[in-house]
Amino acid sequence: MTLVVLTGIPGSGSTTILNKTLEKVDYLHLNYGDVMTQIAIDNNIVENRDQLRKLSPETQKDIQKQAAAKISEESQSNNVIVDTHCTISTPKGFLPGLPKWVLEDLNPDLFILVEANPDEIIYRRLNDDTRERDVERVKDIQLHQEMNRAAAMAYATLTGATVKIIENHDNHLDPTIRKMVELLE
Repeated sequence: MTLVVLTGIPGSGSTTILNKTLEKVDYLHLNYGDVMTQIAIDNNIVENRDQLRKLSPETQKDIQKQAAAKISEESQSNNVIVDTHCTISTPKGFLPGLPKWVLEDLNPDLFILVEANPDEIIYRRLNDDTRERDVERVKDIQLHQEMNRAAAMAYATLTGATVKIIENHDNHLDPTIRKMVELLE
């Protein structure tokens, strides 16, 4: 079985690419945050996802570890794509989305980074009424994608996984999905 970690900064189109790709490949899709939320709800720690970030760091780490173990267990009998953040841009700097203790449990085979040009990302974010997104400059978006690349390679060093970058440019959705499907087959 194969465990793939899929990431992309907000507006990169990673969710769109993933949803279209899942129509063509036999993979179980697990969103890391959703798995964490369900564990916390099942243990009567929170009532909804937004409450997760208000928990103590120790509690969050414990839930994060439990989520990694659950995903790893699923990957024993299914091909799994984990949808998560490679890095998170915070006011105090970039936070790794996959700390060492998560990587040790997940032990992924492949990291896929979905990227787009910063101007495409800005346009997508401005036209997405379903989300509240921070307004970022081109250089901020470029830096975030560069940090994702650096983090993915560091994660790969720790796990022996490979890293693949898939470019998702406007008006090229079908070729991008074909590339994803070929990569996962």
